[in-house]
Amino acid sequence: MEFPKLPPHSGSVLSVVDMHTGGEPLRIILSGFPEVKGDTILAKRRYVREHLDHLRKVLMFEPRGHYDMYGALLVRSELAEADLGVLFMHNEGYSTMCGHAVIALGRFAVDYGLIKEPSSPETQINIHCPCGLVKAFTQYSNGKTGAVRFLSVPAFAFATDVSVSVPGYESITVDISYGGALYAFVSAEKFGLDVNKSKTRDLVDAATAVSDAVKSQVKLYHPVSEDLAFLYGTILTDGKDGYSEEPTTNVCVFADAQVDRSPTGSGVTARIALQYHKGLIALNQARSFQSGATGSVFTGTAVEETMCGDFKAVVVEVRGHAHYSGVASFTQESDDPLSGGFLLR
Repeated sequence: MEFPKLPPHSGSVLSVVDMHTGGEPLRIILSGFPEVKGDTILAKRRYVREHLDHLRKVLMFEPRGHYDMYGALLVRSELAEADLGVLFMHNEGYSTMCGHAVIALGRFAVDYGLIKEPSSPETQINIHCPCGLVKAFTQYSNGKTGAVRFLSVPAFAFATDVSVSVPGYESITVDISYGGALYAFVSAEKFGLDVNKSKTRDLVDAATAVSDAVKSQVKLYHPVSEDLAFLYGTILTDGKDGYSEEPTTNVCVFADAQVDRSPTGSGVTARIALQYHKGLIALNQARSFQSGATGSVFTGTAVEETMCGDFKAVVVEVRGHAHYSGVASFTQESDDPLSGGFLLR
């Protein structure tokens, strides 16, 4: 039996490639979006948020996505050295950095011909993210791509031992660190929880309470742009911040209570910067980070000292592996009342 190429539909067809990195999904949008206007990557981010947000909901929300779906829209970069620009999207809006997406895009860019002459043993891909230019390096041998590592934008500890009032727990001490996005860090033990064994809903509730507290009680800023001065989420850890050859485990809850299935690339970056700031890890000392959700592992290494405004910062190398899960062409029908997307919490 032969099936029609596309079902009856109205409007543009949204074509995507689906991948995952350590279990965390990435829906890469190939075509179907209108032109994204703006002279800079941050201007493009604002334009999409203000004018094309309905398409984010079409692709991220049900019935085509789900509450924890994540997406990447390829755009033109204003930087001559960039191979591609990217805007990240999720259930709440648009993030400034996404490590798991960079790892996936490292493979995708080579496999889909965005890099004209890939080289062995690894190929460099310059990816312009809203937080800045991120250099990714994809293993490449005999025409096949493999693991990807990337070098972060300058990452730094924003504030340590910050006391915030969390309903039901009185005062909780957290650290805040930047790895392309700002995160709060706190041991799950402070809530009587275990990142490996506790129910996901309990972890989400605790992390969300911390995020709400930090957003309302701590003034955040970023020395480069106000567009970067927001708390992206809270990362609950196993409390094992001192260096060990054994993996340390964490769970990241970001955006609107969205749970990262991977160890969180930008979160690993921020946590390495925090550990380096506290003298718990040295330059070029690799640390493994495990997802409490899936058990998948990224490695993180502080490779260079630098500055970000007045903050002492480090460049962090993060390494992981992404896999393909499919391709799709999404359509809409004009008489479908749910075509624009919906979420179940």
